[in-house]
Formats: sequence, C-alpha cells, structure tokens
Amino acid sequence: MKHHTLLTLHTSIFRLTFVLFHSLDIKEYHVALAMIFAIEEINNSSEILPGVLLGYKIYDACGSTSLAIRAAMALMNEPAEALQSDQSCNKTSSAIAIIGQSGSSPTIGVATSVGPFHIPVVSHFATCSCLSNRNKYPTFFRTIPSDYHQSRALAKLMKHFGWTWIGAIRSDNDYGNSGMASFIQAAQQEGICIEYSEAIYRTDNKEKFLNIVDVIKKSSSKVIVAFASPIDIDFLVKELLLQNITGFQWVGSESWITDRNTASEKGYKVLGGAIGFAVTNAEIPGLEDFLLNVHPLGTPGITGLAKLWKHVFGCTFTIHDNNETVKLCTGMENLKEASSEYSDVSDLRIPINAYKAVYAVAHSLHALLMCQSGQGQSDNTTCASKKKTEPWQVLHYLRTVQFTTKSGEEVYFDGNGDPAARYALVNWQLNKEGIITFTIIGLYDASLPEGQQFIMNYVNIVWAGDQKKVPRSVCSESCLPGTRKAIEKGKPVCCFVCIPCAEGEFSNTT
Repeated sequence: MKHHTLLTLHTSIFRLTFVLFHSLDIKEYHVALAMIFAIEEINNSSEILPGVLLGYKIYDACGSTSLAIRAAMALMNEPAEALQSDQSCNKTSSAIAIIGQSGSSPTIGVATSVGPFHIPVVSHFATCSCLSNRNKYPTFFRTIPSDYHQSRALAKLMKHFGWTWIGAIRSDNDYGNSGMASFIQAAQQEGICIEYSEAIYRTDNKEKFLNIVDVIKKSSSKVIVAFASPIDIDFLVKELLLQNITGFQWVGSESWITDRNTASEKGYKVLGGAIGFAVTNAEIPGLEDFLLNVHPLGTPGITGLAKLWKHVFGCTFTIHDNNETVKLCTGMENLKEASSEYSDVSDLRIPINAYKAVYAVAHSLHALLMCQSGQGQSDNTTCASKKKTEPWQVLHYLRTVQFTTKSGEEVYFDGNGDPAARYALVNWQLNKEGIITFTIIGLYDASLPEGQQFIMNYVNIVWAGDQKKVPRSVCSESCLPGTRKAIEKGKPVCCFVCIPCAEGEFSNTT
C-alpha cells in the first residue's frame, strides 16, 4: 500500500509522530525525512527565523483522499486526537501550513477542505493542472510544475520526432484524466492524431487490462504516451509481458518515468528505451548523509525508524511474541552498507521538492515576523508576533516568496501558485553493468521563447528494442510526386490515401 505524507508546520515544538499502515513505501519515507532535514536545518540556522523553532507533525494518509482530509481536519484542530496519534502538543496551536500530499486526488481533497480557513497547502508532487484554479484552490501552492506545461511539452516532443499517430494510456484518476485531456488538446493543435485513448487503474479486474492489451496489440501506431502512476503502469506491463508485447516506443509522464520499481528487469523488457519528462534533479548538501545516518537508537524522535529497520534489515528491536521468527536487531546495522531501495539515494527529485516546500513556508514566515509596524498585509493590520501567527498571514507572504536554494535554484510561485516549469528529458538505457539508468537527453524550459524551449542531445538516445534510429509512427506515409492526399470519411486527418493528381494539376506538398 502506498504511503503519502502530510506535514504541518507549527511555531512551537512538537515531537514527530508517524502513523504507518501495513507495508512501507520507501519513496514516501525519503520525502518525510527530507522534510525533517529541512526543518532541522532551519532550526539550526541564524539566517532564517532566528529565535524561532519550527515544529511539525507527519501523518501517513496511505494515498487515501478520505484519510488525507481526516488528517487535515485533525491538524487544524490541535491537539490532534485522531489517526492513532499518542503524542499531543504541550499547548493548543493552529497549524500555519500543510505540506503534501504526493497524489493529486488526496491533495485536491485537502486543499478543498482547508481553503475556506485560509491555511496554505504546499505540495511537492501533485501535478494536476486543475489545482492551478485559483477560484477553487486559493491557498494551494506547489514546488513541482503543473501538468499544463508537461502536456504541452509532450505534444511538442511528438511533433519534434514526427510522431503523428500515437496511442494514449492514462490512470483513471484526477492526475491521469486531467493530464491526458490537456495532452490530447495540445497534441491536436500540433496536428497529431490519437489512435486510441484508454484508462487503467490498479483495482481494475484482469479482463479490463486484457482488453487494453488487445487494443495495443491490434494498433498500428508505434508510440504510446502514458500519463499514469507507477503502480497502474506496473499492472499493465505485467500483462504485456505475459503476452510478449514489446517493441513499442513508450513516452512517460514524470510520475513513472524515473520510478525505480517500474524500471525493473521485467519492466525494461516492455519499456526499454522509454523517454519522458522528469522533474529536474539537484543536490542539497547534507541530505544524502542525513538519510543514510538516521538510526532508531540515535534519532528516537522519529518513531517510524523501527519499521524501516525491519523493512531493510529484517530485524526488530522488541519481540512481542515468543513465536515470532524475526531476529533481534543489534544496533550495529548500517544503512550505507545495506543493499536496499532505501539506501539508493541517487535520485532525490521528489524529496528535494518537499525540502523546497518547507523552505518556502519558512521564508514566508520569516518575512512575516520581520515586517515592521505599518508594513503588514494592509494599512489596517499589524505585523505578527512570534507568540501568535495566523495561517492567513503566512499565506499572504507565500504569494510573493522568492529565495535561492543551496544548490542555486531560484524558487518562487506565479499567480496560480505554480513554480517555473523546467523538465529533464530522460531515456531508459542499460549501462555496462546492466543497470537501468535515466540518461538525460534533453532539457525543456517553458519560460523560454517558442522554438528555444527544447535543448536536445541526439547522440546518446536508445530507442525501443535498443534501436539507434528514431522510430516512425504515422498513420499514412507521405504521398509520392504526382499524387495527392485524400482524407477518408470518418478517419482522422492523419490517415489518408494517395490518389493521382488530376490532369494539369500537381501537388506542391507531401
């Protein structure tokens, strides 16, 4: 089961409480710890929020919209009494901001619920373009670009490679449906035709997946654009692999194109050579070391670490049942030496977005507390005090916050609460050791003028089937000299037949 973190910031100190359900999602655990790293860094800084300690609570909503809303409600009404939390605050304190969630649907639920109370919500991974609607989500911000930009980038990519006849797969949720709708609209404007558009979801029955596999098998297009979550793609790939359906050129959205679970040995047999847009990566000094140096005995405030130890090392610190076969931990286990998904910190794109979200709130709070009398939100309001800050005051400064991270990235939000839209174009390749790498083959910056947004590197691209030549995906080949296009009734404009030109006429196009 997926784990999705929901974090609130307070201006008094709180002990972290994890609420964990069933299995552990390592990617979400990295996100949670990146948030904690950012808060500890801020609390130890003399440059930002001097004399102020940020506190926090983290809840696991398990990817559930209802649990996410329930957590948000609990966080608005401190002290929390819900979600199995046995830790309460020393005094009642209202959350000044909520950071999360990862999924668009739970984030929509949270932003809708807390918006009327003027509480800022800053997401690190919710990309649905619908969240840019300021009328519906006036307190929402994010540190990941809106899918509005990714959809247009994908359409431009199709045109760039001459792929005018494609298939489309999407997750049947807010993320997939909204993203694919935006993509299809942008693709049609670029003269690209969609042969089929199918929706998948992890809870669909096997027959539904088999029907979609059949659609793909019978299609004539050779390129498939997938706007989907990793888990939904994994279910589809499993069925495609069983029927040995390979050789299609997959183009992925940011959700799955750099997902390590999807990029498995089996996944590569179907998706090898895939390309897609990924969130740009950066290096935050100290973050990798922090992730690899946490320890249940050394950092007791993070109560979820015992579960992480059991997941990585297969041991426990306490035996609750004499019949339990799990070995006891020695306390000498080392995450740096472990061969596990958790210890792979080579790709921290999304945790770094969470890090930036924490800093965005902190810088906003800093600006609020540093304001002088008469420089408040309006002529009739006063500046906040350290003892009493309100979410709506932080919200005011979030709208205009601007700062530079330690890696040199400038962070700010536009009028819709969105950051600058920059992506890395990555390509699934096998290195000499047989390990799947996400090789950067280009960059896309939506802020640059039209025609200059793509920077491509053609030398290193590996296409589907380990081919070095760009695949072709057209419905009809160009007409030869002396013939012209004739659109067939009921067919897309990309599909046509070539008929001889009339006597005395010639075609000046292909």
